[in-house]
Amino acid sequence: MAKTGPQRYPGASVAYWWGDRYEGAAMEINAVVWHTTEGTTLPTYGNGAAAPTLTAVPDFTAKKLRWFQHFDLEQSARALVDRAGGVTTNRNNLAQVELVGTCDPATHQKWKAAGRAHIFWPEAPEWALREVAAFVRWLHENHGVPMTSTVTWRAYPGSYGQSAPQRLSAAAFNQYTGHLGHQHVPEGNDHGDPGNFDMARVLRYAAGTPEEDPVMALSKEDVDRIALRVLEYRNPAADEQSKKLGRRIPDFYGYVVSTFTTVAGIAADVKKILALLNAQKEK
Repeated sequence: MAKTGPQRYPGASVAYWWGDRYEGAAMEINAVVWHTTEGTTLPTYGNGAAAPTLTAVPDFTAKKLRWFQHFDLEQSARALVDRAGGVTTNRNNLAQVELVGTCDPATHQKWKAAGRAHIFWPEAPEWALREVAAFVRWLHENHGVPMTSTVTWRAYPGSYGQSAPQRLSAAAFNQYTGHLGHQHVPEGNDHGDPGNFDMARVLRYAAGTPEEDPVMALSKEDVDRIALRVLEYRNPAADEQSKKLGRRIPDFYGYVVSTFTTVAGIAADVKKILALLNAQKEK
């Protein structure tokens, strides 16, 4: 099968390129398997023997992902268990991406306590998710990989094990297109990464779908403070205009009170007039 389209992700380093050492199989990719490295630096992958297609390394200062490419996009990578016969995991028309960091809550807490900079991918910062989304969009535009995910991204460690409920059958895996995780790959693959990674948000970013504005709950005290601030608000421009006119323009509270007083006075006058008219009619 011939490779089509650009085979290198723009800007990705090829400093750790193993595409010449391991020839692999040519594919036309229609899916991506996402992994987490469970470390904080770029792995050696046994000098490429267990390498993915690309690795994304967080740069916390620049708030960017530094991409390292190890194989052509449509050259089979080597990060999945691939038993003889049955499902051809690494060669199943998919690219593989390792995200440097962890999906394990226990590891996250340990590294956090030690002050070790890292990304806990189930709670990845927005900048990191947007960097992933840019890659997802590029793959879609240049290779037609669907910006979809129909699998359940189960939290680690519940996602671990060959019999974990989110793992796909061989038939479902063979037919799958779009984005899935190592935790979904069958046939000898028992890893649970990348946990409950927020792929839904990544796909929204990739598609340019605006985020819904969060609903902010206000307490009664908050509402009372806002109402009082509105009543007391005085526009600085009104003070300037007051100077020009030679008379004070009332603020909102004063305007409401004076209007109410005026209307109430008019209503009282109308009531008196009506009473007089009724008295005249009775004579």
